[in-house]
Order: sequence, then C-alpha cells, then structure tokens
Amino acid sequence: MESPPTPGSFPYTRGIHREMYRNRLWTMRQYAGFGSAEETNARYRYLLEQGTTGLSVAFDLPTQIGLDPDHPLAAGEVGRTGVSVASLADMRRLFDGIDLNRVSTSMTINSTASILLALFVVAARESGADVRRLQGTVQNDILKEYIARGTYIYPPRASMRIITDMFAWAAAEIPEWNTISISGYHIREAGSTASQEIAFTFANAIAYIEAAIAAGLPVDSFAPRLSFFFNAHSDFLEEIAKFRAARRLYAHLMRDRFGAKDPKSWMLRFHTQTAGSTLTAQQPDVNLVRTAVEAMAAVLGGTQSLHTNSRDEALGLPTEESARLALRTQQIIAHETGVTNMADPLGGSIVIEELTDRVEADAKRYLSKIDDMGGTLRAIETGYIQGEIQNAAYGYQRRVESGEQVIVGVNRFRMEESAGVPVFRIDPNIERAQVAAINRVRAERDNQICTQRLAELEAAARGDENLMPRIVAAVEALATVGEISDRLRAVFGEYRDGDWS
Repeated sequence: MESPPTPGSFPYTRGIHREMYRNRLWTMRQYAGFGSAEETNARYRYLLEQGTTGLSVAFDLPTQIGLDPDHPLAAGEVGRTGVSVASLADMRRLFDGIDLNRVSTSMTINSTASILLALFVVAARESGADVRRLQGTVQNDILKEYIARGTYIYPPRASMRIITDMFAWAAAEIPEWNTISISGYHIREAGSTASQEIAFTFANAIAYIEAAIAAGLPVDSFAPRLSFFFNAHSDFLEEIAKFRAARRLYAHLMRDRFGAKDPKSWMLRFHTQTAGSTLTAQQPDVNLVRTAVEAMAAVLGGTQSLHTNSRDEALGLPTEESARLALRTQQIIAHETGVTNMADPLGGSIVIEELTDRVEADAKRYLSKIDDMGGTLRAIETGYIQGEIQNAAYGYQRRVESGEQVIVGVNRFRMEESAGVPVFRIDPNIERAQVAAINRVRAERDNQICTQRLAELEAAARGDENLMPRIVAAVEALATVGEISDRLRAVFGEYRDGDWS
C-alpha cells in the first residue's frame, strides 16, 4: 500500500490543492433546464438567490441532436428534458440579467456543443461580459455517446475533428473555459462498476488527447483545460476511493504517457453528480437520504464541483422546492458537518487506502486491454466497452432481483404508496410557442447574410480549416442550431451504429 502523499502534491491522491475546501468550497451547481428560455432563466435566478454558486444547463433532446423546434422529429420533445435553445435569441433570453463574468456556467451538450458554445460566447459578449474571463465547461464528450447515451449526430472521426477545432479556438479566444468534460457519469448510469467508470472515462480521454496532439496541439496547450464528470454512487467508501484512485492514475497518465510538463496538466479536475440511477419512484422522500450520502462521498473524495439530485427525479423534472432541498443538502455538508476543515479527512485509513489501490489496479487492467486492442475507438467499434458495461449491469440487476443487493422500498422495507410528492409538469403550449419564436427569427433576420454564412461553414467543413470561427459567424447571423447542424450533416453524414468512417 502506497503511503498517502501530502494534499496538493503529485500524484494528487489526496486532492489537487494543499488546503482543498479550507480555502475555497466546491462549486455548488444545480442542473436545470426546462420549457422555454424565459422559464429556465427564472429558475436560474431563483437558484442563485438560494445560494447556488454555478449554473448547469440541461438542454432538450432536439437541441442535443441538432433539430429545430419545428422539425417533425422534434414533435413532443420540445422543452421536455431540458430547455429549448434554437438560436441566439433563445440564448440571450436564457441568461438575461445574469452577470456571466460572476458565475461559472456548465452546459451538458455534446453533438452540438460547438454551436451552443458559440451561442453562449456571442450572447455573453453582447451582454457586456469580457469573454476572455468567461468560466465554465461544455461537456463536448462524444465518445461516451456512442458507448452509453446515444445523442450523437456525426460519425466519430468528424466529431473528433469538431472537438479538436474547439480546443484550439477556445485556447485563443476563451482561455479560462474548460473545453471538454469527459464523462464517466453516463457510463456509470448505464450500469458500469466504479473501476469501469474510471477506466472507460480515461480511455476516452486518451483518445481525445491523442487526436489533439495529432492535430498539432502541444499537450500543455490544452490539457490544463480538460475537465471530467463523475458519478457519486451508493457504495460510500468505494466511491471515496474511486475519486482518489482517479486522481493518482490521471496524474501518472499525463506526466508519464503524454509527457506533460505543466503541473496543471497533471491535475484531475472534476464535477460530480449524485447517481440518478439510485433514485426510486417508491418512497421518493428517501431519495433525500441517498443523495446526502452520495454527496458526502463526493466531497470526501475531493470534487471541484457538485450537483445533488432532487428527491422527485424518478418521477419527473424537479420542482422548485425539491431543487432547493437538493441545494440545501450541499450547504449543510459544507457549513455544518466539519468535513471541509481538512483536506482528505480519510487519507491514511487502511480501508480507504486499500480500496484506492484496488480501484486503480482494476482500472489499469482495463486500460492495458484497450491499448492491446488498438485503442478506444477500436474497443468501442468491436463492442468491447459496451459489452463490459452490459455484463456489469446485468450482474447488478440479478443481485437486486435475488435480494442480495437491498434497495430500500423496492425489494425490502416496502410500503403502500401514498399520494407522494408533487410532480413538475411542462406546459404543453411551450412547443407551439417555440415553433412560433423560431419562425419569427427566420422572418426577421437578414436571410441573404445568413445563407452566405452557412455556405461558408459548409465549405470550411469540406476543407481543413478550423470550424469554430465559421460557426460563430453563422450564429451571429441568427442561423439556427438545426440549420448549422444540417450543413455539417451534408458534409459529414449521420452516424449509424457500426459506421466508423
């Protein structure tokens, strides 16, 4: 068992900063987005008033896959799983009255990340913000979409080009922005183990880093802005160990494999969300306890940012009251428990150190096997990663059904259900209003300039120039998310399962 190092020193097992939360608490984010930009803006203002310290944007499914609200395939989905953002007009309303230089913003968006980031930057600039000081993250992790989530548009190689273009552009234009949040969260939600979550997340990270280096970017030019997104699951001690193991594994990976020289390139910075898959529709108030335990594991594991799920998320989108209770959970951990008074309070515990070693060793074995297969893309293409996750999920479900794995209120300690908690409902008129809004944008903009900007973007996609300036120019001309996505579809095509061209 390796002797635990000092917090803030390589390989950062005990935390990336010497003082950790004694100097600065983690960013308290509450993932939110629904209906229209105006409704979501009101929720953001409410959360900021309640003490949240960072915004986290949930987009609806059409926005995630590059469809405008009036597209036939968008019917019934507009504003349902997040906010509908189809143009610069929506992005302006989404952040109206919010000082974007005073709050960091995370956007959970992948296939259309380049477009949404362009919309955000232009809207921020118009509001008077200094774009070079914008702080936040765009998820922009397409590989996990092919593995675990499914909101992809283009084939992988085209997607990787867009991502590396964004790395280069953002380094010059918005240097304090995190250009990717490589996500293990959805891998864990799909059923992986803790070790698989770390291994497959880092396998994806290796692929992104290799692509950026192949595109001519020095590793230390972009690595300090890489960030990660992990799950805080229900096995309290294993989760704490997982975060510690991840930091140590990543530090060695960046220094020893990629030759990064800047210590900031060695530091694993990550956001954590409590596990949605552990929430139950039965006895939903009990989810408050689950979330509190998972959030404590994330804090004891040294997260930089945290979202706590709401008690009613197995039933629908969170109500305002449930979102406030979820935020209060973080605030109690931060201000009432005392765990922030020292860095890595459990460091040196025999159990924690042995679990940390075990998770790291298991993850290393997976990474070695993926390397032997020819890398991450090959491991996804052959279905190896997906198969390992499916097998883990199947084993877990078998344990639940046999009663070996107890789920309170589901397979033990059941109750006759009462009326339960109120469920948030989306106004069905939202979709009609969003369709009318996008039609107004098209009617009022200069369509000649817009068409020209879109044509220039398509031409750039057929060549090899960086696409981000062309996307920004199209956004400024009020091109829509769907129109920009369609121009890229015309060049790159759409991904179909098994198409790795």
